[in-house]
Amino acid sequence: MNRLLSEMLLRADPSQVEGLARFFKTGPGQYGYGDKFLGIKVPVTRAVVKECWRSVGFEDLEECICSEYHEVRLAALLTLVEVYKHAKHPSFAGLTGESIRQKCIDFYLSHTAHINNWDLVDLSCYPLLGEWLLDKDRSLLYDLARSGRTIWEQRIGMVSTMTFIRHGQLEDTFAIADILLHHEHDLIHKAVGWLLREAGKRDKAALDAYLQGPDPHSGLSLPHSGLDPESPRYRTMPRTALRYAIEKFPEPERQQYLAK
Repeated sequence: MNRLLSEMLLRADPSQVEGLARFFKTGPGQYGYGDKFLGIKVPVTRAVVKECWRSVGFEDLEECICSEYHEVRLAALLTLVEVYKHAKHPSFAGLTGESIRQKCIDFYLSHTAHINNWDLVDLSCYPLLGEWLLDKDRSLLYDLARSGRTIWEQRIGMVSTMTFIRHGQLEDTFAIADILLHHEHDLIHKAVGWLLREAGKRDKAALDAYLQGPDPHSGLSLPHSGLDPESPRYRTMPRTALRYAIEKFPEPERQQYLAK
């Protein structure tokens, strides 16, 4: 029996379904179109995961990550995070230590088609991929940002750098932000701005330098913009991304950026 799935189904709350479907934009033409909900809020899902994760195997996770229900897929991802985090402790599915972590990452990367909304990305990618890549080559994140098959894979490339920021490593955040700086989707603008803001909380001078530095795309992808090829990023980047990036700046400084 798949305990994780059973416990999640038991907590379905039909009264919450309509609100969650609306919040996650499941209408025609919206980014979450067609997704289905049980009506379970995140704190409840976290409580189920905390109770069940030790008794869940990878076959159970496979069943859950492929579920039509958004919350069940989230439960699978949060369980995967728990398994990864506790990899140094007693064995899971007959594996120990590094082999568990590797299996978690392989599982995650092979199921990105089911990681198909912003919360599923944001609550899983940096505790998994970010942690995994702390002492490894990070080209995978650049590849996802450049060539991800969906906006969700591209968002994984950006948001995974949160772990690096928390370790004082900001270079990848700025570099991947440049890759996605002129993406067409608002959800990517928000992710870029959010991670830039987090980098700025660590090193405001570095964020200022990034925003005031020349936009590497301005002379190429924006040939009819009327902007100088050396235009600073804060003048060319999407307004949403800029607002998110400078949200914690002192108000007079924030207004100066927006006015320019």
